[in-house]
Amino acid sequence: MTGGQAKDPARSYSKKTAFLRHLEEGVDGVKLEPWHGTTTLAFKFQHGVIVAVDSRASAGQYIATLKVNKVIEINPYLLGTISGSAADCQYWERLLAKECRLYQLRNNSRITVSAASKLLCNMMLEYRGAGLSMGSRICGWDEKGPGLYYVDENGTRLSNDMFSTGSGSSFAYGVMDSGYRKDLTPEEAYDLGRRAISYAAHRDNYSEGVVNMYHMKEDGWVKVGQYDVSDLLYDYKEEKK
Repeated sequence: MTGGQAKDPARSYSKKTAFLRHLEEGVDGVKLEPWHGTTTLAFKFQHGVIVAVDSRASAGQYIATLKVNKVIEINPYLLGTISGSAADCQYWERLLAKECRLYQLRNNSRITVSAASKLLCNMMLEYRGAGLSMGSRICGWDEKGPGLYYVDENGTRLSNDMFSTGSGSSFAYGVMDSGYRKDLTPEEAYDLGRRAISYAAHRDNYSEGVVNMYHMKEDGWVKVGQYDVSDLLYDYKEEKK
């Protein structure tokens, strides 16, 4: 046994929470807030689930890249989206992918969308208040049909037919409200998803790049395509002439 002093987990956690309080309270009255922005969208319709996201990633006030894919391919029947901290979302959703694979090996059956979202929710509850930043949509298809859930860093877990998160979500919701129907055809759903993200990217200072789109079907997800926001906006402008 070494003579070093064992680390006290409670003391380490108190230091962490003190650091978070420091961020929240700020320095000399100036509140420190992380810079972030995105627009992610997922909605259910009669042919499955559409996932559409922008592709801009920021590091502080610096635009790191315009080509990041904000969709995590958990397995052939499950997708997750990135909103908040890219590092947090990627780590926890990849850990979720491992747990889903272990479940399949142990039970010889795929995990349901509901159970997968609950797994992620439980992970978040263990680290609630630890400073994570994550708002993810978990979507997939199981024996109950298409599923869509929202999970965030506070352990919130919601199920609905449509979710949009990020700084451009209010603009995306505006487009969705004007054209969303349950009986959309696949092509109509693709067009609606592209319009929602491209118009949100146009109006939101923190969203930009390309639209990455996926379609979750009964036999698994397919990537519909990648569309440049500038080209889409030009096409939409020409339509109005």
